[in-house]
Amino acid sequence: AVVTDQPTVRLVLAAVGIYGVISYSVTMRTFEIGVRSALGADRSAVVRMILGQGARLVVTGLIVGLGGANIAARVMRSLLHGVSPADPIAIGGTVAVLLAIGTLGSLLPALRASRIEPTEALRSQ
Repeated sequence: AVVTDQPTVRLVLAAVGIYGVISYSVTMRTFEIGVRSALGADRSAVVRMILGQGARLVVTGLIVGLGGANIAARVMRSLLHGVSPADPIAIGGTVAVLLAIGTLGSLLPALRASRIEPTEALRSQ
């Protein structure tokens, strides 16, 4: 039997999910990115735009997730042994890891979008 580290599996699933959502969003916005590039947007502006979009999604998810975790911790307070429901190290570590995963998950679609040729993007519509 293979023993898997459940937190690692969860982090991989989070990374794949973030990457999938951002990648799909970039694909749907290919025409817009092509127009921006044709009108003079440089590659760094496109990368910043995609990374900003990914950051907004991750921060929104973190806010909702932290709210849900707070509610769940209050409900399950009697089941938590040795860990406070508001453990700042656990919460801070989780937030830092998810922000890093969100940044890395947004970076590949951002770099791919920055390489889109305006003529190809405009033809795709």
